[in-house]
Amino acid sequence: MFSRRCVKKVENVEDSRQLGFLDLPELVMEGILTRLPAVALCQMAGVCRELRKKCRSNHLWEALVYEKWGKVTGRLAFAEWQLGLAAREECGSEPCSRSSGIWLWPLSCILPVSWMNPQAQRRSKAAVGENSLMAWYWDLETGRFRFPAQVYNRENGHVGFMLSCYDAEVSYNSATDAFLASYPPHGPRTSVYEEDVPWERVRAPPVDTAAHELHASDCLHDLRPGDHIEVQWRRNRDFPYGWWYGIVGHTDLCPRNHQCQCHLHEIVWLEFNQYTLGSRWRKAPINRANHCEEGNEGEGFYGGVRKLRTKEEISIWTKLWPSEKLE
Repeated sequence: MFSRRCVKKVENVEDSRQLGFLDLPELVMEGILTRLPAVALCQMAGVCRELRKKCRSNHLWEALVYEKWGKVTGRLAFAEWQLGLAAREECGSEPCSRSSGIWLWPLSCILPVSWMNPQAQRRSKAAVGENSLMAWYWDLETGRFRFPAQVYNRENGHVGFMLSCYDAEVSYNSATDAFLASYPPHGPRTSVYEEDVPWERVRAPPVDTAAHELHASDCLHDLRPGDHIEVQWRRNRDFPYGWWYGIVGHTDLCPRNHQCQCHLHEIVWLEFNQYTLGSRWRKAPINRANHCEEGNEGEGFYGGVRKLRTKEEISIWTKLWPSEKLE
């Protein structure tokens, strides 16, 4: 009688046992984790050691990084971030942060609260994996890392910068879902800061050319009337270049029909149709054969040219078109 009750009790215990998340097949578990947003993935990582290891995997964070940051960060930003990590590791210093509480928030999803103290910071960094994609994501998310990018229509559409894109150092503010941009000094001007820059005005630099360097154009012999372009321009040689949007125009004598021969001419006319007819900024000639930097102190200097090859790049510029013609 006693043994019968024991057997029945064991059977009830086995029947009541529920499968946990870790009991799921590996592919099912992987499919669930790949669908979690960043915060949920951090929370899942705090469940146990095994999930912590799975949820920190680079292959999970690669998609999250690309989805949120892919259009505003590039190779240069990631390389600078890695150099910063290497420098801190070499000198043994801790990463500086404008708000240590913000920096520790993602860690608190992964590590016991008892670890969150100054003596345990070295342990906590190792647990996250300081050079992992997860760490890269959260350094961007919390604004700890100010990264190089470019900003369209700088200074909130200042009339002198309409349909241009300038280098800046930006950091993300999760509270406003916008960016703080710091523009380097231009000639005698000091650094300029702009708050609440929306996502649609920020992009990763499309080329590796620095702001004071001439871009090596590789499209000049392919340019035809109607092509959309960006050209480097600066007010004088003390200023950095910005990228300005325009299109390739026709020569004055071109019949502008099927007999157009503009693509055979040595001179290429760049048109900036945001300016009124007759404006000195409306058109600019460059030499197709041996173009370098062309211009003067009165009208500025034109540098390298990029041909825009995707509808997406062109549509971004057209969405930023000014409501009125510029003088």
